[in-house]
Amino acid sequence: MTAAKSTARHKPRADHTTPARPARAVRESRQRILSAIREAATEEFSLHGLKGTSTQAIAERAGLTKPQLHYYITGKEELYNELLDSVMQAWKIEFAPPGLSDPAEILAHYIRAKLDHAFDQPRVSRIFTREILDGGHNLGRYWPNARTWVQKEVGIINGWMARGLMKPMNAHLLLMHIWAMTQHHADFALQLHHICGPLDREAVAQDLIPFILRGCGLVQD
Repeated sequence: MTAAKSTARHKPRADHTTPARPARAVRESRQRILSAIREAATEEFSLHGLKGTSTQAIAERAGLTKPQLHYYITGKEELYNELLDSVMQAWKIEFAPPGLSDPAEILAHYIRAKLDHAFDQPRVSRIFTREILDGGHNLGRYWPNARTWVQKEVGIINGWMARGLMKPMNAHLLLMHIWAMTQHHADFALQLHHICGPLDREAVAQDLIPFILRGCGLVQD
């Protein structure tokens, strides 16, 4: 037997017993990591805003190293803009959904939807508020669309007033007041907790909805 044959005979064969990681498992793992990154970014941005948040802090909260984080994202601005997009989309609540025509029912539905967002996604709401307090420099591209869909809501409310269905008032300010009173439960949740104690969402709705409707002349005392 020659040396060449001996070497060939004892050459290790490729191990085919461990298959390559399935593509589905790779995708699921990637999605889990991206979800952890988004969750960490949401918490950091809601606490510190864009300027006060570092990619190092996001990485640590997500359980990653900074190089690992940058394998999935280019920078914190990418995550921040993604979260701002989600805020603006979530706030585009359908003002007058099909099946509702009575002004009181439409406003009650709208107020409940805004309260739900405040209770369910308080950190996302606080990200928007911090951006406003920091000067709103990252919101320029959102204002044209925001004005468009707000104007549609204003048009509906003005139509009610023109038909004598509710008291005359500034429709823009009515919407701002609704936003302020509902978003308060997200942005000032800590204050509410210490002063009022735990608040039940339904109890808040039962107080707030008649309060606003009465001011609009849609509920009789």
